[in-house]
Amino acid sequence: MRVLAAIGVLAIVVAIAAAAFFFGGFYSVAASQPQPGIVASALIRVRQASINRHAVETPPLSLVDVAVVQAGARAFAQRGCTNCHGGPGVGWAKFSEGLNPGPPDLKEIVDTIEPRQLFWVIKNGIDMTGMPSFGAIEVPDKEIWTIVAFLKKLPTVSDQDYKAWTAPASSGTQ
Repeated sequence: MRVLAAIGVLAIVVAIAAAAFFFGGFYSVAASQPQPGIVASALIRVRQASINRHAVETPPLSLVDVAVVQAGARAFAQRGCTNCHGGPGVGWAKFSEGLNPGPPDLKEIVDTIEPRQLFWVIKNGIDMTGMPSFGAIEVPDKEIWTIVAFLKKLPTVSDQDYKAWTAPASSGTQ
């Protein structure tokens, strides 16, 4: 019984110390400093668990249709995604280097992420990362799904194809 009481007292002391540390302002929230490993690891696990639990929608259109992929490339460019994530032949904007955590290089990770998860992240954003919610600015779900289609194709898209897909349409008049 004494062991249980000691564990209970220890748990209370640890909780009070943690509260004093975090709510007392001792933990730095500066983006210019890396997070302690335990915090970074915990945030990654919480993010992954949340996305897995909430990402339930399925694509209402074909994600391999060339026209859908090309529309997604245009939306990706027009919505400013290249500023943080770059794109084929397009560098990241300088300000993205100041984000903590930094934005992922999507062509390196997109094969490990399911379309439903990509859709959820784009639509809802990710708190405390700089990833905005496209749903909050009323981007239609169909457009978000085209971006997902483009992202799933991203690792194989050439610089030339991306440039052609995202070029402004010529009006044909002069």
